[in-house]
Amino acid sequence: MKRFATLIFLAFTTTLAQAATIVPSPPQVAAEAYILMDANSGAVLVEHNADVPLPPASLTKMMTAYVLAGEIEAGRVKKDDMVVVSENAWSQNPLFEGSSLMWIEPGKDVSVEDLERGIIISSGNDATVAVAEHVAGSESAFADMMNSHAEALGMTSSHFVNSHGLPDPNHVVTARDLAILAVAMIRNFPEHYALYKERDFTYNGIKQYNRNTLLAEDPSVDGLKTGHTQEAGYCLVASAKRRDMRLVSVVMGTASPNSRKNETRGLLNYGFRFFETAELFSAGQELEKPRIWKGVEDYVSVGLLDEARATLPRGKQDQISTELVLNDPLVAPLERGDTVGTVRLTLDGEAVFEAPVVALQAIEEGGFFSRLWDMILMWFASLFSAQ
Repeated sequence: MKRFATLIFLAFTTTLAQAATIVPSPPQVAAEAYILMDANSGAVLVEHNADVPLPPASLTKMMTAYVLAGEIEAGRVKKDDMVVVSENAWSQNPLFEGSSLMWIEPGKDVSVEDLERGIIISSGNDATVAVAEHVAGSESAFADMMNSHAEALGMTSSHFVNSHGLPDPNHVVTARDLAILAVAMIRNFPEHYALYKERDFTYNGIKQYNRNTLLAEDPSVDGLKTGHTQEAGYCLVASAKRRDMRLVSVVMGTASPNSRKNETRGLLNYGFRFFETAELFSAGQELEKPRIWKGVEDYVSVGLLDEARATLPRGKQDQISTELVLNDPLVAPLERGDTVGTVRLTLDGEAVFEAPVVALQAIEEGGFFSRLWDMILMWFASLFSAQ
């Protein structure tokens, strides 16, 4: 048996309904693949070819930096570690000819802290190899680490074979996977993510500027990474925060630096203009306190352990309806976090959020006579409900 309780959190009026934003069709984007994602809710607002594996060029360095950040936070690598620069990582390696560099060289050890900036700001291919060799012993071993992290993050359609993104037919990433990676960097390593908004970095007497020119043009943009090769075209992963909403945009395979910038700006402006991130439930919020049988308590607090958010058209939050479905009967013992039902929120007949409802408190089993009395009450209740 299930018990249904329909809750309308906020009554809406005709005036509010008329004031709700009408969402137009998304902008046309001149890119081979793109996606726009709400970083807080995970909702995808716009996408095209988002699951097509494509060459990522220097967008690869987002994963290199993510692995490095994880190693630093785990204490296996320190920012002040001095890295020995090998012949492979030397800026004069023929493999790097014509590509972006930090300009490191053998015989001059460099700190992990400088290499991290060299990867993120200068986009140095030489810096990525130096980090890969320092962290994993070889670039191929580091690529295995990259793929392990990708799998753990749910980047299901991507495969890395090097740390820098220079062309290889087996080195591919999707727009969706890059958005997932960007959100993970923002959420898991905020101190390291802060480097992405730095505008320049000087090493070995050479000052280089961040190629993400949106940083200078839009104060809400604070990351992430550009990329370009002939095979990949011009690519950009960007994130911006306006008020309480953070969006991540990925464009791959545009025709020029200006194109990747303008297409990204158009996607971000569309998302911020017509959508908002709504907090549906706060962490630990009690949704109901239903009867529980055979326990030391007669009622149990139920809800969601974690904060719940959804992305909605602007002005529509007041029109959400909530359906709470609880298991019936609820019988002790219960542990905190045990699933006791589901909650489903809809807007205009479409589901915008659904999640398990859990016990917010532990309820121990009651004594013998208490359980016996509840069994009798449950029997009588079943007689009435069957009629």
